[in-house]
Amino acid sequence: MTRSLRYLGIKRVDLLIGLTVLGWILVVWLMLVGLDAVIQFLRQLRFVGQNGYTVANAAFYVAVTIPRRMYEMYNSAALIGSLLGMGGLAATGELTVMRAAGMSRRRIVMSGMAVVTILVAGVMVMGETIGPIGDQLDQMMQARLRHGEVDAVGSGLWARDGERIINARRTVLTTEHGLAKVQLFDVRIYSLTPDGQLVRFDHAATATHTGDQWVLHDVRSSSIDTTGIHSTTLPSEQWSSRISPRVLEKSMIQPQYLSMRDQWLNMRYLERNHEDATTYAVPFWGRVLYPLNVLVLVACALPMVFGSLRSGTLGKRIFAGILLALAWYFGQQAIVTFGVVNGLHPLLANLLPAIVLAMLAWFYFGLRNGLTRRR
Repeated sequence: MTRSLRYLGIKRVDLLIGLTVLGWILVVWLMLVGLDAVIQFLRQLRFVGQNGYTVANAAFYVAVTIPRRMYEMYNSAALIGSLLGMGGLAATGELTVMRAAGMSRRRIVMSGMAVVTILVAGVMVMGETIGPIGDQLDQMMQARLRHGEVDAVGSGLWARDGERIINARRTVLTTEHGLAKVQLFDVRIYSLTPDGQLVRFDHAATATHTGDQWVLHDVRSSSIDTTGIHSTTLPSEQWSSRISPRVLEKSMIQPQYLSMRDQWLNMRYLERNHEDATTYAVPFWGRVLYPLNVLVLVACALPMVFGSLRSGTLGKRIFAGILLALAWYFGQQAIVTFGVVNGLHPLLANLLPAIVLAMLAWFYFGLRNGLTRRR
């Protein structure tokens, strides 16, 4: 084992740094995810008793969404855990000994970054597999229990509207005037008699909700009576339905919780139908750049641990790093939204926060090093 590590260029001091950082990341990660899970469970208790919603259902909701919460919390856990791990080594004088032994700051940072990189690879796999599956299970349960008239299965969305059964093979979120709305594709409407006999069948390419009513587009209707089947075709037709778009939106998995594959498929589907795919493009590129954003965030914060370790300012640097995690969370969302609103491609909009952070870190540490050399 030791020979293999030496062959890879890994020394015992690298293991010391890596295991210390790993331990703190796991502790912080567990605390953040656990706190968020408890808060969400308490929020779910408000719905207990509605449409058969029970405490067990609330616990199920929290349990199946934990992988997604772990995915969302990892960047903050990696940042805070890395700073606490390195800060612990600095507080005991071990970083000072490493520096005195000739170990460069870059080597120390890279040893900590190696652990962050390995973990982020696992988090990406989790975020693309069990994370979306858990959210899908949760949304299906929520739809059945809170809105009994709506269900989502493998063949699309199914809903009951009085004596009509509605099936939409694909339900996606689109954007209109900056607002998200639900749009149904490949819609089938089965109209039944009170005794369950089919009397009418309507098929529409799309269904949109405008104002206070639904509109079907490219409609083919077939009515059945004693004389036979009669078919008509219309470019559009008003659809009198009591199905609420808000109910449909709540029964769907939000774009940011889908896997990259599903986000990409919905993007392509909307583009083929000449619809705005921004609703899916923004979270898609956010997932693609997720590893880069995590690594840039940690790499820009770890140098805070170095400096005059005896000056008593180490705690302030670590506290500044924790504030950086909060600033990153809100700043990233603001920068991405600003970029998209101003016509920037979603890829560039998601890349912009990492660029801004890297430039700020380069300017800050460059300026500080320059002042140190002058002294």
